[in-house]
Amino acid sequence: MSNNRQASANNHWMWKQVLDLDLDLSAVRAMVAVSDEGQFGLAAAVLGISQQAVSKRIAKLESQLNAQLFERRIGNVALTAHGTRFLPHARSILATADTAVAAVCDSQVLRVAVHGAQIADANLMRFYLEKHPYAEIELIMMGPATTSRDAVIDGRVDVAFARRHWHARPLPTHVSAIPAYLDALHLLVGKGHPLADRDRVDLEALAHLTAWVPGAGFDSEVGDFYGRLGDSCGITITTEQQKGGIGFANVVDRIAESTTLVTFGGEGTTTPWHPDIRRIPIVNPTPAYPMALLWREAINDHPQLNSLIDFVIASYNGNAVDSMWVPEPDRAFCTR
Repeated sequence: MSNNRQASANNHWMWKQVLDLDLDLSAVRAMVAVSDEGQFGLAAAVLGISQQAVSKRIAKLESQLNAQLFERRIGNVALTAHGTRFLPHARSILATADTAVAAVCDSQVLRVAVHGAQIADANLMRFYLEKHPYAEIELIMMGPATTSRDAVIDGRVDVAFARRHWHARPLPTHVSAIPAYLDALHLLVGKGHPLADRDRVDLEALAHLTAWVPGAGFDSEVGDFYGRLGDSCGITITTEQQKGGIGFANVVDRIAESTTLVTFGGEGTTTPWHPDIRRIPIVNPTPAYPMALLWREAINDHPQLNSLIDFVIASYNGNAVDSMWVPEPDRAFCTR
């Protein structure tokens, strides 16, 4: 069977299961949001509904599937084995549904993919929407396994904030890009870590440390970035999955308890506050994750696009690149 016919058969089977079970897409969307954010409250903020509504949708989905999807904990949640197996199918269900709706709607809404409610790209879009309250924008939250970059390349969204360069999957000619944001990375350590009392740390001093970055544990441009960072400064990047998941709350909890592990927090990223976490600037040079604004050339005439492009160009912090470490393939793009 050809790949296209196999994909069609898989989609037919998946949607038969959805219809047979009468799955509520809003409940599936709530499940994905809770998995991505690690907390019911954060998922509620992303979805624009109450935490109680999120809980009810998850309970309904678990009842329909006759399986517990999450382990409830104080402060966060974690996927069960059933939840872990269901998650990739849930993402496929939502992507297919969104694509189907977009195919039949002559909408003026610009669909913008970001990496999560706490990441720098979502914070940048939040600021844009505050300045442009009448903009017709729909934010699509992507997970680490299917990044914003992939979503715009594959045509599932119109626009994305993501790293432009990745040698394993170059941008196709139908996707345009401009520099958008240089997210300077800080070091996050627990209060018992030997570096906890430092007010700054040189990049070369990170050699021989071990950084836990579970979000980089996928075949993606994010994983490529941290691989290059590790090669450059000698830090070991570990991406193993823990029972609590890869949400920020779980990452911060683990780092706070460790005297050996460190992780990174972007300057433009909202890291959950923890009393035992210390945030230390990295200098000489400062590593930065280079975000670009990507869009499909098919939407060049979209009424919402030019305003967003103008905003990104005006706010881009390109002068900072001289004092920053970015992967070499990104440097020329970031300095223009």
